[in-house]
Amino acid sequence: MAKLAEVKNNRNNQQVTNLLARLETAAQGSENLMPYIYDCVKEYATLGEICNVLRKVFGEYKDRG
Repeated sequence: MAKLAEVKNNRNNQQVTNLLARLETAAQGSENLMPYIYDCVKEYATLGEICNVLRKVFGEYKDRG
């Protein structure tokens, strides 16, 4: 947890927010999302932050079995 907090404190949070917003916009269309995800990762967006954006757009699969 301390390492995660350190990463979040030392990154450009405004840039991460902007890139996550761009990812969300791209996910609502039909573009290839990998370049957007890559940009987010380069700016130290967490996997959880990226997944939350994708869940917001696509929802979450729930096995009904």
